[in-house]
Amino acid sequence: MEQENKHASLPENAYRELAPGEEYRPLMPAQSSPAEVTPYSVAMGVAMAILFSAAAAFLGLKVGQVFEAAIPIAIIAVGMGNVLGKRNMLGQNVIIQSIGASSGVIVAGAIFTLPALYILGLDAAFWQVFLSSLFGGLLGIVLMIPFRKYFVKEMHGKYPFPEATATTEVLVSGEKGGNQAKLLAVAGLVGGLYDFVVGTFGLWTEAVSTRICAWGAMAADKFKVVFSLNTSAALLGLGYIIGLKYAMIITAGSCLVWFVIVPVVGSLAASVDAASMVAALGVTNPAVLADPSTLFTPENLFAYIGKPLGIGGIAMAGLVGIVRQSKIIRQAVGLAVSEFGGAKGGGLAESDRTQRDISMKRILTILTATLLSVFVFFHFGLLDGWVQSVTAILIVFVISFLFTTVAANAIAIVGTNPVSGMTLMTLILSSLILVSVGLSGTTGMTAALVIGGVVCTALSMAGGFITDLKIGYWLGTTPQKQETWKFLGTLVSAATVAGVMIVLNKSFGFVGEGALVAPQANAMAAVIQPLMTGGQTPWVLYFCGAMLALVLTAIGVPALAFALGMFIPMDLNAPLVVGGLVAWLVSNRSTCAPLNKARFDRGTLIASGFIAGGALMGVVTALLKFLEVDWMLSEWASSNAAEWVGLAAYAALIGYFVWHTMQAKENE
Repeated sequence: MEQENKHASLPENAYRELAPGEEYRPLMPAQSSPAEVTPYSVAMGVAMAILFSAAAAFLGLKVGQVFEAAIPIAIIAVGMGNVLGKRNMLGQNVIIQSIGASSGVIVAGAIFTLPALYILGLDAAFWQVFLSSLFGGLLGIVLMIPFRKYFVKEMHGKYPFPEATATTEVLVSGEKGGNQAKLLAVAGLVGGLYDFVVGTFGLWTEAVSTRICAWGAMAADKFKVVFSLNTSAALLGLGYIIGLKYAMIITAGSCLVWFVIVPVVGSLAASVDAASMVAALGVTNPAVLADPSTLFTPENLFAYIGKPLGIGGIAMAGLVGIVRQSKIIRQAVGLAVSEFGGAKGGGLAESDRTQRDISMKRILTILTATLLSVFVFFHFGLLDGWVQSVTAILIVFVISFLFTTVAANAIAIVGTNPVSGMTLMTLILSSLILVSVGLSGTTGMTAALVIGGVVCTALSMAGGFITDLKIGYWLGTTPQKQETWKFLGTLVSAATVAGVMIVLNKSFGFVGEGALVAPQANAMAAVIQPLMTGGQTPWVLYFCGAMLALVLTAIGVPALAFALGMFIPMDLNAPLVVGGLVAWLVSNRSTCAPLNKARFDRGTLIASGFIAGGALMGVVTALLKFLEVDWMLSEWASSNAAEWVGLAAYAALIGYFVWHTMQAKENE
């Protein structure tokens, strides 16, 4: 069996729907007993969780995009196994990947909400960030397990699972040998050094804009039209993996705001009362309040008009997702209930190793214990009254349960987890409910944000965990072991991200010049502050964004992706299209389909290296700044010449990316 697995490939029916009566038999059959949970696999999984939690936290707080760690971790697991001369590692590599992949999903849940505490001038202690992330992660795991069979078995072949597919292919090819780990290491070194030079020394600017030219500066000042592009290696790699289709949809949202809405509103500067407009939009920027006319810059118009439109669109897209997935919720719950009643001992356990879950009795025990712990956390750590605490725990459970299938479905179809949009809706709903039970002000803002952090982490974990479970289903891993050891990955990742967030706040901060962007957290802060303090809330803009999302849904455009583009700055979205164009170019260059696939797969490894290397070097840069080591050439970095150098360096990086990808051979 061991020798056979080394040369086996996935069955022919792995990616298609099954015919009536047909069964899917995984690579590691149910009758086999592969090595899965070992001291090596657990130790490696924990190491990957720590490493990628730190890397993903920095990248997410800086650019608002959290990369999925499953593919890089799978590649590293395969590479380390080869270096150490280990054999028949498929089962152990799945456990390594599953434990380590907790990093990205826990990070997403934490950084999309909790930095808003700092942004609003509130304090966030280590234990608050840690417990919020931990409890959210535990909820996501236990709420997803009853839905496992529906998504990975009952819907076999009906969902593409793009990220799970890529990760599975990496793990399978790793059993056959190859130089993927070396390729990833080289790409990580190139991308890491590229971003390190920018972040630490400032040899060229991180972003370039049309203001680099005289005509561009004039267009920005007179017509409020400006285009900007971030030149980081990490974003280039992220665009490659996302693909051209969704990169263009996301950037189309940016184009609508920056090239239509902002210029149109900017043209009204001479005919409207700037002070009245500042008051109506709920502007809090002291500089704009001191001089209302400064509102009419492209950047300020984006912040106070474009972003609320995006927030409304994101929230409505999440609501539409719940309505669309109501049937899935009923079907999956019915499947779990039927197994609860039919399985011996009242659980999801089966005699078939590859379909054996944690028992339903244990799931309910963990769920109850987690909810009680969350209640204690809220009641004694954040809130005073019993009514408020009960209300908070109900918000957490109901919204987490309803949105679980939306998150899983999004991952299964497009590989993107829309947790930020769903969390924005959670914040709006929870703020309104908490205010109705007498909670407001700074206490209310802290409570609502921590509640949002728990929910956001739960949804992020649910969406990411279904990827792990699908990988295990294709390969023949024991689900019970994946589910059990996922709890350890969650604990380690929650502790790591809490520590990293404290360090990054002291190093860069989240407000002021040079601060980390943290776009999702800024949106959370902008939404929650007026709701809790009685300030002006731009409901009209939220409503317009929501209506736009409905129109986009009606005409078949992915509303969530488009709304995210409206909300995230142009310079962070445009590079996604560049990466997507590279993916399209290398995968369509030849008339030979196998060669195109080989090139695309090689590019995926290089892109993963760019992402991981760039993010890890970002953490190094943060640590240097935390230690007050300043090597930045500030005067040069802020010059116009540095922008031109940045443009040239970016072109060279793209050229290297394309050239290295095109070296793939048909038989790779």
